[in-house]
Amino acid sequence: MSNKIRWGVLGGGGDSLIGVLHRVAAGMFDAYQLTGAVFNPDFKANKAFAEEIGIPTNRIYKDFDSMVSEELKLPESERIQVFSILTPNFLHFPMAKKLLESGFHVICEKPMTMTYAEALELQAIHQKSKTLFALTHTYTGYPMIRQMRKMIEEGVLGPIQKVDAQYYQGWINPIIHDKKLRSATWRLDPSKSGISCCMGDIGVHAYQMLEFVTGMEVKSILADLNHLYEDNQMDIDGTVLLRLENETKGVLRASQIATAEENNFTLAVYGRKGSLKWEQENPNYLFHLEEGQPIKTLKPGNVYNSKLSLDGTKLPPGHPEGIFDAMGNIYKGFAKAIRNQPYDPAEFPSMRDGVRGMNFIETSVASHKEGNVWKKL
Repeated sequence: MSNKIRWGVLGGGGDSLIGVLHRVAAGMFDAYQLTGAVFNPDFKANKAFAEEIGIPTNRIYKDFDSMVSEELKLPESERIQVFSILTPNFLHFPMAKKLLESGFHVICEKPMTMTYAEALELQAIHQKSKTLFALTHTYTGYPMIRQMRKMIEEGVLGPIQKVDAQYYQGWINPIIHDKKLRSATWRLDPSKSGISCCMGDIGVHAYQMLEFVTGMEVKSILADLNHLYEDNQMDIDGTVLLRLENETKGVLRASQIATAEENNFTLAVYGRKGSLKWEQENPNYLFHLEEGQPIKTLKPGNVYNSKLSLDGTKLPPGHPEGIFDAMGNIYKGFAKAIRNQPYDPAEFPSMRDGVRGMNFIETSVASHKEGNVWKKL
């Protein structure tokens, strides 16, 4: 009998990019077996997609509720152990809630919930359950981001003085200027996406990442968001000033109207003794700067990297790794946790990241609406 973790998927069917990403990532270390799914709300399309990707259809269910109830009827040794939630935002909370209450482990796309209140409720449910929860802030899986975290943790930069996070895309630019298109996309519909588009979609990645690598919490923020049109309720651009612990200051810039930008996510951390810079579009390079010294370029797979970084490296030095590999590292870490094997807490984002992320999103919107004022997190 296979000792792979029995894995179920909700959403991610058809030509979904996120679905392919999760399936490849889950298969990367031979730890998971895709056992059942509801890929699509249309049952015929659901089964057809299962046949297309070559998995048995006997545990392809017509809807989420049927899937949970039928799986719970099976012996524990046969039922699905962990579900990945790859649906639109508004379904994350009800699905995660029912799964955790039913005893299943959960891997969830971000944002974790639609509101901060829901995040707190889900956290309380999780604390009572004997389950594990991972939030797929994928970029934390990059080896050089993990190296960045360890170098800062070890004091290589000295006391942190400033943090600068930027996440620029341009994908919504053709949509936002067309009234019909901006009224039709679910990303700009608060009932499906939540109260924020830009900060809720990509700004929260930058927020989670800067806390992840520095090990510091953001204590208060001041946000200036941009909607462009009066009939658009959702932010599609914005700048957030940050005050972290130890009087450290920072800035977070996010945009979905940065014309012709693709996925320009950069992070820079400045300490008293040096600084580190990383770019998502060139993720295999970590730049270490020190006064009076040449810039050092660190790359994955080399012996000078930390154990955490090397554990997330699959190929010899000089062989580029990318976003599929980063997501694969999150699945790898979560598999260790499910199997009660030793793992580093940095190997997968947790419920805490989801709760803090929702707090950031809501506080950013409130800061803007109240006249661009400082708000505590």
